Amino acid sequence: MKRLALAILLAGLALAPGTALAQMVPSTCHAVAEAVPRATFVSMGGPTRLAQIGEDVTITYVTHATYRIESPGGVVVATDFAGYAGETTPDIVTMNKAHSSHNTPFPDPGIPHVLRGWNPEGGPARHALTVDDMYVRNVPTDIRSYGGMEPDGNSIFIFEVAGLCIGHLGHLHHRLTDADFAQIGRLDIVMVPVDGGLTMSQEGIGEITERLRSSIVLPMHRFSGPIERFLARLPDFAVERRDEPSFTVSVRTLPRTPTVIVLAGV
Repeated sequence: MKRLALAILLAGLALAPGTALAQMVPSTCHAVAEAVPRATFVSMGGPTRLAQIGEDVTITYVTHATYRIESPGGVVVATDFAGYAGETTPDIVTMNKAHSSHNTPFPDPGIPHVLRGWNPEGGPARHALTVDDMYVRNVPTDIRSYGGMEPDGNSIFIFEVAGLCIGHLGHLHHRLTDADFAQIGRLDIVMVPVDGGLTMSQEGIGEITERLRSSIVLPMHRFSGPIERFLARLPDFAVERRDEPSFTVSVRTLPRTPTVIVLAGV
């Protein structure tokens, strides 16, 4: 039966249209979207070295929508990078273009990999990058613009490291489709904008967070509004308020109950 299930998943990979093979083969979090609805592509290889599966990943809240993710192998990623990610120069930065607080036109030339969530030449951005024990891919979404909705102007970035699937929703402006959820796949940790206006309503982002059902939810993109408005949308989630901006996590230490962790500074 296990061999049959594996064959079905492999067949789904071969048949799934519109998805680059480079994105699908390394991923341990990717859902098989078109061929096997709601199935998840898991534990079938990938870039993470086996010796590091289950080791600690460090996540630090920096500012606004920037989190720093540090892999067991020492790879440093900064999300929605606007020019500052702490004292360490990141190996990889991701950016979105909704506002200047989510990108910089002049990233430090010492950053080896700058991944923009939009394609300056038009069409969707496509990223599938492996650096040592870190794999980064993206799922394009639309953003509001002066002329209405701009297709593919934002990206949800997914970071796969040490067996964990970590997602950053970016400057998300709309509800996600079943196809979007399938492209995202499993997320053990998700970083969500909770401003309730410039991105999405708190009702809308709450619905997305509930459906993803990640073990850890990390709020970001918060302004002056009380975070309780967002927490009220997730009555079944536990809440932890931390006095530090950083924490370490592994596949072994994920909470059993979905938990919102509010780090210092959020």
